[in-house]
Amino acid sequence: MARDDVDRRIGARSFARLLGDWRPPGGRGLTAALADRVRLLVLDGRLPLQIRVPAERELAVALDVSRTTVAAAYEALREAGILNSRRGAGSWTQLPPGITASGVSSPFSPHGDRTLFDLAHASLAAPATELRAAAAVAVEDLDAHLGGHGYDLLGLPVLRAAIARRFTARGLPTTADQVLVTAGGQAAISLVLAALVTPGDRVLVEHPTYPNALDAVHARGARCVPVPLDLDTPGADAWDLDLVTSAVRDAAPRLAYLVPDHQNPTGALLDGAGRERLVALARRTGTPLLIDETLAELTFVGPGEAPVATHGAPDSALVITVGSAAKVLWGGLRIGWIRTAAPTIRRLAALRAATDLGGPVLEQLIAARLIDDLEPVVLARRAELAAARDHLVGRLGNAFPSWRPSHPTGGLSLWVDLGAPVSSRLVGAARRQGVLLAAGPRFGLAGAFERYLRVPYTLRHDRVEPALERLVTAWHTLDEAHIETEPVAVA
Repeated sequence: MARDDVDRRIGARSFARLLGDWRPPGGRGLTAALADRVRLLVLDGRLPLQIRVPAERELAVALDVSRTTVAAAYEALREAGILNSRRGAGSWTQLPPGITASGVSSPFSPHGDRTLFDLAHASLAAPATELRAAAAVAVEDLDAHLGGHGYDLLGLPVLRAAIARRFTARGLPTTADQVLVTAGGQAAISLVLAALVTPGDRVLVEHPTYPNALDAVHARGARCVPVPLDLDTPGADAWDLDLVTSAVRDAAPRLAYLVPDHQNPTGALLDGAGRERLVALARRTGTPLLIDETLAELTFVGPGEAPVATHGAPDSALVITVGSAAKVLWGGLRIGWIRTAAPTIRRLAALRAATDLGGPVLEQLIAARLIDDLEPVVLARRAELAAARDHLVGRLGNAFPSWRPSHPTGGLSLWVDLGAPVSSRLVGAARRQGVLLAAGPRFGLAGAFERYLRVPYTLRHDRVEPALERLVTAWHTLDEAHIETEPVAVA
C-alpha cells in the first residue's frame, strides 16, 4: 500500500465520539467490547476504509482505559482482518478477506439462507402472480426491440409513459419527457447528486435518514447538514420546518434530500401544508429539493399525500422526485426513476452516459406492464402491511415491554426506542442468533441513534415468531461481545 493511502486519519477524540457508549455493563470484557464496536463501525460504513486509527496510547487516554485494553482490541481486529498494521506507520481500517467494498459478499449474503432471519432489509417478496403474468407478456413485447441496439439513456418510452401516467393519477400532471428511468432508486439519487453536487458542497438531510443516501452524499465528497426529526412525533410535526428554514439560510446547502412519505426510518408523514412550505422555501432560496418517494404508495390511511411537486412546482427543476419499483413491486426488477423538468431530465441523461448506457430492456417492459395495472397490487400490499405492522407492534409489546415502537401510517418498518444506547451491541448479539439487524446509528451521523433500532414488518408471517424468539435471546445476551465479519447491507 502506498504511503498516500494511509495519510487519512481519525483523531482519538473523534474516534471516541464515534464509538459512543461501547462499554458493557459492569466494565467486564472491555477488550472484546471495544473490538466488536470498531468492527461494526467499519462494516456499517460509519468508519471509513483505509483510515488510520489513533495510536494505542492516545486512544487509551481518550477512552480512559488501559493501553493494554486498546492493544489487545487492536490485535483482535488484526486477526479478524479489520485492521492492517505496518511498523512505524500505524494501523488502518480495511475489509476482511472475501468481503467486497460494496458491503456485500456472496458467501455471507442472507439471500436464500433459511437459517437467517432478515430484519435488515425493509423489502417485500415479489407479487409472484402479477409479475409472472407481466413477464409473459413482456417477452412478447420484446420482439419489437430486438432489431435495435438496446441502449436508451432515458429509459424505454413505454415505461416512461407508464410512470408519467401514475404520477398524473396521483395528482401531479406529468409527461414522459419529464421522466428518466434508472437502475433502482439508489441509482436515481446518485445521478442527481452527480449532476448538482460537487465535492465540498453541503447537502441538507433529515436526521435520521436513509443510510444509502448518506453514503451517496459522502461518496460524492459532499458534507451532510443534518436537521433532526422529532422522534416522539411520528406525524407531520416530526419536521421542524422553522429549523429546516434556518438550516437552509445558515448553511446554504446545494441540495436538500428529504423523505416526506413514511420517512425512512421513522415512518413520519409530512402533510400538505408542510409540503407547500418546502416548495416555497426552495423557490425563495433557490435550493433544489431531492424528494424520495420510494415509500409513497404504501400508505395505510386514506389515499396518502399528494406529491411535493403538486404544490406549485409541477414543471420546476427545483423539485426533483425519485421513486422506485422496489418497495411496491420487487427489488429484483432494479427499476427506479427521476421526475422533474424536461430540460433537467435531458441533462441527467447526458451525464448518465459516463456511468451506464441505460437499463435492461426486458425488466423495463415488465415494469411498464405492472405500473399500468398497479392499483390492485398497491391495495393488496397496503392491507398486508397494515396487518403485519399491527401484529409486530403487539408482539414487540409482549416480548420487549421496555421498548417503544413507532406506529407509522405507512411504509415498511418500525423505528423502535430501545430505552438504552445498546443498538450496536444488540445487532452483534442478534447476528449470533441468526437474526440480521441494522443498528440505529446506521441511519445517522457521528454515532447518533444508539437508542434506536429499525425493525421492518416485511418478514413472512410464519417467520416472525421464530425471529422474535431469537431476538429475545439476543436481548438477554448483550454482554457477550464477539467479533463478526459478515457485513449487512441496508435496504
